[in-house]
Amino acid sequence: MCAINGFNFKDEGLIRKMNQATQHRGPDGTGVFGDDNVSLGHNRLSIIDLSESASQPMFSGDGKLVIVFNGEIYNFQELKKELGDYPFKTKSDTEVVLASYKKWGGDCVKKFNGIFAFAIWDKNKKELFLARDHVGVKPLYYYHKDGKFIFSSEIKAILEHGMPRQLNMEAFSHYLRVLYVPEPLTMFKEIYKFPPASFGILKNGELKITKYWDIKSRDYLSESKEFFIEELRKKVLASVERQLVSDRPLGVYLSGGIDSSIVLHNMSQLRKGIDTFSVGFELAKEEQRDKFNKDFELAKKTAKFYGTNHNEVLVSSDDILNLFEKAVWHLDEPISNATIIPMMKLAGFAKNKADVVLGGDGGDELFGGYDRYRTDYWARFFMPPIKRFTRFMFQKDDILERVVNNLDKDATKKFFKEKYFNSRKMLMDVDRQSWLVDFSLSMTDKMTMSAGLEERVPLLDKELVEFASEVPLKYKVNFFDTKIILKEAYKGKIPDFLFDQPKRGWFSPGAKWLRHPKIYEMAENILSENYYTETKPLFKWSELSKVLEDHRTGKEYNLTILWALLTFQVWAKQYNVKI
Repeated sequence: MCAINGFNFKDEGLIRKMNQATQHRGPDGTGVFGDDNVSLGHNRLSIIDLSESASQPMFSGDGKLVIVFNGEIYNFQELKKELGDYPFKTKSDTEVVLASYKKWGGDCVKKFNGIFAFAIWDKNKKELFLARDHVGVKPLYYYHKDGKFIFSSEIKAILEHGMPRQLNMEAFSHYLRVLYVPEPLTMFKEIYKFPPASFGILKNGELKITKYWDIKSRDYLSESKEFFIEELRKKVLASVERQLVSDRPLGVYLSGGIDSSIVLHNMSQLRKGIDTFSVGFELAKEEQRDKFNKDFELAKKTAKFYGTNHNEVLVSSDDILNLFEKAVWHLDEPISNATIIPMMKLAGFAKNKADVVLGGDGGDELFGGYDRYRTDYWARFFMPPIKRFTRFMFQKDDILERVVNNLDKDATKKFFKEKYFNSRKMLMDVDRQSWLVDFSLSMTDKMTMSAGLEERVPLLDKELVEFASEVPLKYKVNFFDTKIILKEAYKGKIPDFLFDQPKRGWFSPGAKWLRHPKIYEMAENILSENYYTETKPLFKWSELSKVLEDHRTGKEYNLTILWALLTFQVWAKQYNVKI
């Protein structure tokens, strides 16, 4: 994994500044290219072909094309055979992307199976081509105004150009409702997320973005359940096998849940001596340890079952004090979830033994793993899609009105209705397109890449996503159960004790952290009107102080709103955001 940076004019000092801002994503090397019409920068995390010849920016054989690439193309060896007449000089997937673009133009992205964001400059056409992977695993941001175009893997690099750091009030409103900022917006006015499954062409200062892939909702195959079970097993194994390509050490993030255990099960069919990594929490009372470390203990049992080299790290209250601000800085924009601290600590820990980890992300969104999908299954018969979405996903008016000034009640509902609910949809579909990408995968990318660690997501393989869309809903969820087909496919394969567990999700003891004296003191400071002058007009400070105090004493449970505003406040101050 790497960082890519660039803009449509020449300035070597500025492109080097962007590279410096994203150095954590690519600690193994850095490079720049510039001519009168473009500047490109790259930070390298060497995973495939570690030689110097595979460094970037990379040029095509004829020197007419130059690429900066972040990600992995898992089927690059197969594509290389198709491109047999190309004069390859490296063993890298980057050069295969270049050769593919040279042969097939923009349609090359349809042939890729991987996770990627890349930019190719065509010297002859004076044209910049950009693309982002099918699911949106790898991030890409851009600024485009008055003929100036800037792009990067992270927002912080774009800000090196000195544009106004203005809060996007619409994005802020969405964040308060759903705890993340949905694409194409970011929390910064005039900086945008490049959409997944899309490519763009910048020519003469104009940007045209085209969607190259999509999933047809409810386009089911009429096959037996046994057919889907067999196909699912085959496709998961094929996906894991594809994603083991690496010239650097590789391991597995083992959460204790079914999804990551399935990834480990399939990897164990292909490799021995696997390193697994899990994170737990240092907690004082035995009952708390049981509650918050249940999955941590299950991961240990699963690792023992498969005979892995299991590695564990524990998060303490001191880690919250030491890592919170750093984690928020790496996020680029607020995403409210207390798991950012364990995610960051786990990544730093795992980097000591591996440069690549496979995770279980996406299994719930593809195969119906959350309880809200079960509720949505029956609610669809009497409640419109947008109403179901707001019921399950929105933070409620009462708590927001208590602490936020000038709350826009309708903006987020209108946004999601127009963007995602123009046809009859299940919550699962919208989660895959929005929550998964802009909340879950974005958080995963930023926290792993803070340590220069690449996470791959086999359950979100392009072919597996396409297959999942063809599996009838009745094989995913019903009135009583969730993730039906995935469980049945691996019953008797992965350990039986994994199936006797309630759905917990991965969560942190954030509510208890906020009652810890030192962390409460930190929170009290951050949630005060004098913490950052710019945000003074946004909140009702005396009421916010009461919400925090009521949480501390146990009178109320206010973790969700408190963590959201703590994250926002720290972010706004760190990034010097203007209101």
